[in-house]
Amino acid sequence: MRKIILTGGGTAGHCIPNLALVPTLTELGFEVKYIGSREGIEKKLVADAGLPYFGISSGKLRRYFDLKNFSDPFRVIKGFGEALSILKKEKPDVVFSKGGFVSVPVVRAASVLKIPVVIHESDMTPGLANKLSYGAASKICCSFKETLKHLPAEKAIFTGSPIRSGILNGDRQKARFFTGIRQGDYTTILVIGGSLGAQHVNEEIRKLLPALSDEYNVIHLCGKGKLDPTLNHTEGYVQYDYIDKELPDLFALADIIISRAGSNAIFEILALKKPNILIPLPSGSSRGDQILNAKAFESAGYSYLLMDEDMDGTSLMNAIKYVKDHRLDYIESMENAAESGAVDSICGILDRFGKE
Repeated sequence: MRKIILTGGGTAGHCIPNLALVPTLTELGFEVKYIGSREGIEKKLVADAGLPYFGISSGKLRRYFDLKNFSDPFRVIKGFGEALSILKKEKPDVVFSKGGFVSVPVVRAASVLKIPVVIHESDMTPGLANKLSYGAASKICCSFKETLKHLPAEKAIFTGSPIRSGILNGDRQKARFFTGIRQGDYTTILVIGGSLGAQHVNEEIRKLLPALSDEYNVIHLCGKGKLDPTLNHTEGYVQYDYIDKELPDLFALADIIISRAGSNAIFEILALKKPNILIPLPSGSSRGDQILNAKAFESAGYSYLLMDEDMDGTSLMNAIKYVKDHRLDYIESMENAAESGAVDSICGILDRFGKE
């Protein structure tokens, strides 16, 4: 049986797209294993998926001053040695990297051993970890067509972003039963703040609840530690700090989604064809990739863009009303999207390299 090693971590966004490939890779005859960091979020996600997991040392390569800049290079070097040992033992036919700093030593070790490496870049502009890996890559896939100009032309290929198939199979009735949300002629808004929540979004949504109650139900995924117990009995409002297996059902019930603009989240919204409002992390809180992602989706007609610094009760309410009134236009744009079929495209590339 052919073998493939998946790598990537640091955030769920570097791991979940990897896991989206597993069913198709298995059908193609690959034995799938994973290399990640020893204590990263990817360790639990991969364990839940039932895949063999190897943990290695990893360190972050920062563009700013931090005392850890003096110790982390040694962790990266150690991780390279550990990855080299694992790859020598496992002898995979191909390595697939979704990015994150744990992937750098794995990709570099694979290159030393002459193992083909395929990389996927999620965001509009490449992150530092992937940039450091380009020289070792045989092929570089990307989620956005606009990203191609930032990549080595002879290696770059537009595929879109791999989406978990299960996310598309939600059940509206199960979601109604699970949430206990009121029934009737209400538009359902699903607010997603990510695993850590989005405090500004949380605050503005909660302020708007009295104004929303006549027309809207609100399902609020507010992030761990961000629940507000004083709102537990608010009509038409339910809140959760985190949702896992019920998420596809909540997606199915939602008429409008309000979300940050991480690549994984927005491509799932696109695959679901749900009218949406994107509120990207401000540039002061990130390298600006979410803003670029959201602007691309706005330009394509997939999303309504509301900048975090422009968000208040009035602008958010206007955005919700606009998306509700123009929901059919957004759905039509998403139905004509070119960014679909990423799982098959990427697995097709891996299949070819796995046969060489």
